[in-house]
Amino acid sequence: MAHIHEKIDFTVAIFVVRDAKVLVILHRKLGKWLPLGGHIELDEEPEIAALREAKEESGLDVELIGERPPTTEPGTRALIAPRFLDIHRISDTHEHIGMIYFARPKAGALALAAEEHHDIRWVASAELDALQPTMSNAVKWYCRKAIEEVSAD
Repeated sequence: MAHIHEKIDFTVAIFVVRDAKVLVILHRKLGKWLPLGGHIELDEEPEIAALREAKEESGLDVELIGERPPTTEPGTRALIAPRFLDIHRISDTHEHIGMIYFARPKAGALALAAEEHHDIRWVASAELDALQPTMSNAVKWYCRKAIEEVSAD
């Protein structure tokens, strides 16, 4: 997807947890282990972007974890808040504001998006440090936090 703005874009990251394992992909272009995710389109709500990216990148329909406040009324629709937010540098002149969601799979069959990823797999917390290429400390932290919180529900 093309960047919406030359300096900053909004993105979603979806940490899907099943059976105390988190779903990660080996990104083809970046050569890194990451969660599912991508850019929020200009005409798209963050929740819809998270659901769309999860489906496109894994074949799974997911349920986002979080509370939707009962504040929807004409002109206002309450959204499930991301579990975390971050900002990360993509280049010297471009950043992403990341909306980080935790989720559970609802339906579908796991499938590799071969045009975008080299690999897709469920990984337990203890296996994160052994992934090659190595995963960033920030992504490992979110993986472990997602496993901890979603498995406790």
